Parts: sequence; C-alpha cells; structure tokens
Amino acid sequence: MDSVAVQGAWTGSRRAATGLALGLALMMSSVVAQPLTGDPKTGVQRATMCSGCHGIGGMRNAYPEVFRIPKLGHQYPEYIASALQAYRSGERSHSTMRAIAANLSDQAIADLAAYYGQGGTRGGVKP
Repeated sequence: MDSVAVQGAWTGSRRAATGLALGLALMMSSVVAQPLTGDPKTGVQRATMCSGCHGIGGMRNAYPEVFRIPKLGHQYPEYIASALQAYRSGERSHSTMRAIAANLSDQAIADLAAYYGQGGTRGGVKP
C-alpha cells in the first residue's frame, strides 16, 4: 500500500471518528437538555406523605423551632421542584424535609411539582 492510500485511509477513519463523536455529543446534549415533565396524576399518589403536614391548615411544627407549615397547593411548580432539590442536596437544612427529599427521584420531584402546581390538595384537585 502506498503512502497516499495509507494517508487517505487514515483521514477517512479520522473523519468517521469525528463524525461519530459529534453525533454522540449532540445526542447526549439533547437527552440532558430535556427537562422532566411531571405527571399530576402520579403526583397525587406521591403526595400522600406530604399531606400529613402540608395539607392541614394552620399546622405548626415544634422542632427544631416553632413555625407555620406552608400549604403547597397552587405553588409554582418550579418553586416546589427547586425547594425539594435543595432539601435533597442539603442546601436547605430542615431535618424532616431533608430525610423525605433524600428518597425522591428527579421524576418524583417533577410529579409532585406538577400536582401542587395545579392546586393539589388531596381531594381539592381531581387527579
């Protein structure tokens, strides 16, 4: 095989590898860039634990300090998702919420955010 043929084969292989790498990068970026879509019907099922505290009007917590527990219905979904992610990462420090959020997947957070964003109040909004 002469040097021109070798160089041509190497250049073709290099182009193929570059094309493959670019294709994979584009495919991965589209996968990563896609935000999760929450399902309020699944969110209503996931909200059972939440409603024990957040579904009772005027509920207060006594530990670690006394404060009013917020109702979650009609909150912006982005806020709910951001808050749960912050509890899960430890950025927010309430021990009970950290323990609960630690077990939530990204999809579970998206489902809860969609449910509460539509007004979710266990029985107040049809799933």
